[in-house]
Amino acid sequence: MKILIVSQYFWPEEFRINDLAIELKKRGHDVSVLTGNPNYPKGRFYSGYGVKYIVEFYKGIKIIRVPILPRGKSIFALSLNYISFVISGSLFALFHRTKYDKIIALNYSPITAVFPAIVYKKLHKIKLILWVQDLWPESVRATSKVKSGFVDKILLAIARSIFRNSDKILLSNAGFAESVITKGGERSKISYMPNWAEDLFEDESYVHREKYRSVLPDGFIVMFAGNIGEAQDFDSIIEAAVLTKHIGRIKWIIIGEGRKKEWLGREILNRELSSTFFLLGSFPVEEMPSFFIHADLMLASLKNEYIFSLTVPGKVQSYMSFGKPIVTMLSGAGSKIVTESNCGFVADASDYYKLADNVINASLLPKSELIDLGNNGKKYYNENFAKNIAIDTLLVALNQH
Repeated sequence: MKILIVSQYFWPEEFRINDLAIELKKRGHDVSVLTGNPNYPKGRFYSGYGVKYIVEFYKGIKIIRVPILPRGKSIFALSLNYISFVISGSLFALFHRTKYDKIIALNYSPITAVFPAIVYKKLHKIKLILWVQDLWPESVRATSKVKSGFVDKILLAIARSIFRNSDKILLSNAGFAESVITKGGERSKISYMPNWAEDLFEDESYVHREKYRSVLPDGFIVMFAGNIGEAQDFDSIIEAAVLTKHIGRIKWIIIGEGRKKEWLGREILNRELSSTFFLLGSFPVEEMPSFFIHADLMLASLKNEYIFSLTVPGKVQSYMSFGKPIVTMLSGAGSKIVTESNCGFVADASDYYKLADNVINASLLPKSELIDLGNNGKKYYNENFAKNIAIDTLLVALNQH
């Protein structure tokens, strides 16, 4: 099958769409990806890329990169980044004459990135399969200062248009269903296709125990890996760290980049957390196992917003796959999975008192109990989130539509 994937983000940016494209290629499909020039998460182009049209290949996958503006560090720059992909991607769709059998589109933020796929679908009369990773306008309300009813109406109209024009809708979170249906997605078109963890989290050859040991402090390590943004509620994480500061052996380790990183650095100094709270920066996903191996707990958190109660952060699957116990500060679906799998400790969103208590109590447990919790999570992952399960779901959708 000849498949076009439309996603604003792709390798060398680290998203699960990379894995999906590689797996489809391994299963014998001819895969091309329409994307932008990589600039996530730092907001500037990776070396060798820029505002230009590029065609390149990665593991046998043809990558078509249309010109976009970088994300920058302001809301205005980010808006231009979103708009530029819609315009460039749609122009490409108008003039590109290659015939594909199916289109797969992903709506990582922004949901508008699906429009080039819709243009291509209409021009070439082929089926569009949408994999929903984010809900708009809900996530915009939750993570930005934009509280305009007018903007809400525009974003709602965009979401309705996208769902109506999708022939099959796959949900990364089962709780998204009702929202999608109220926006025009037909129930009969909807299936659940959860995120999975990258293969490397189950491959011991990626674990180099001593590689980063020197940059990690001794003690009981609570580790967060991922985007340092508004959605992750670092305001509450800092408060929890303040509450555990008197127990010097508890160390909070943050690996990642994002728009709140500079603020977080200042808070560490202002709250006198320099000896217990550490920002290590961003590393390629291939390096994560060499960090994870030293963690006692892995942290997942999201703000106290309704949209996030429906969401299981993708890092949860990565933590489970690696076999590490998890501590959450999440409401709804994310904490429910940790409870069902008995793989860690849960607190509601923004409940930093409970998060701090859970971390302190976990630090007092025998190592063997933490290992058992991690193994529980790994077992649950293999039964519910393994990549082959998700890809099989996608292939059924491709063959039916």
